[in-house]
Amino acid sequence: MPRPFQRIFAPSLAAPSLVRIAGVAWLAAIAGCASAPRAGPLAGVPVARGVPDTRLPPGYRRILFRWEYKERVFSARGEGLARVAAPDSVRIDLFLDNGSSGGFVILIADSLTALAQDEARRSLPPVPMLWAALGVVRVSATDTSARLDGDTLRMEIGTEPRWRLAFGPQALARMERIDRGRVEQVLERGDTTRVVYRQQGAGRTLVLTIRQVIRETGFDAAIWRP
Repeated sequence: MPRPFQRIFAPSLAAPSLVRIAGVAWLAAIAGCASAPRAGPLAGVPVARGVPDTRLPPGYRRILFRWEYKERVFSARGEGLARVAAPDSVRIDLFLDNGSSGGFVILIADSLTALAQDEARRSLPPVPMLWAALGVVRVSATDTSARLDGDTLRMEIGTEPRWRLAFGPQALARMERIDRGRVEQVLERGDTTRVVYRQQGAGRTLVLTIRQVIRETGFDAAIWRP
C-alpha cells in the first residue's frame, strides 16, 4: 500500500489544489442547504424503549474496506483500513488507488484527531456518524422518544439538532442529523458489508464497502499517536 501523506484526499498533480476544491465545495454546501429534504414525523407506534446496547464487542478487530468519496467538484476512491479497539478507540487509514496520497484519523471516544485537520474534518462524517458506521450510538439527551414501525425501532434524540435512529432486528440501520427541520446528513448501514454517508444539501457522499474483518490480539500503542 502507498505510504500515507498529509492529506486524506489529495488531487493528482494535474488537478486543482485541495484548498481550492474545499473552498468551492464549502460555497456549494452553503448554496445547497435549501435542497436538504424536510424531516417528516417519526413513523410507528409510541413505545417505552431505551436506546439498544450498541457498544463495541470486546477485543480488537482489523477491518479492510473499499471507499469512494464524491462531492460536486471532486471525487476519490481507494482502499481503507480501520483498527478498532474496544471500548472506544478507532484508527482509520485511507489510501488512494493511484498511490498519490493517503492519510488517517484517530477517533477516541468523542475526540477526533486528523493529520490534515481542515480537509479531513470537512470530508469525513461528524464523530457521531463515524461511530454509527460501526453500529455504535454515542448520542444522548433527556428528550428521547421511540416508536415501533413493524420490526424497526425508530428513535429521536435531542432537539436542535435532532438525531434520528432506526434499528433493524439485529443492529443500527440508519442515523439522521436533522437541523432546522431538514435532514442534513444521513448514514445508512444496509447490511454488514456496506455503509453510505450522505450530506444532503452539499452533495457529498462517502461509500464504504467492507471486504474483510480480522480479529487481532492487540495493536501497537504507537498507532494511537498522531
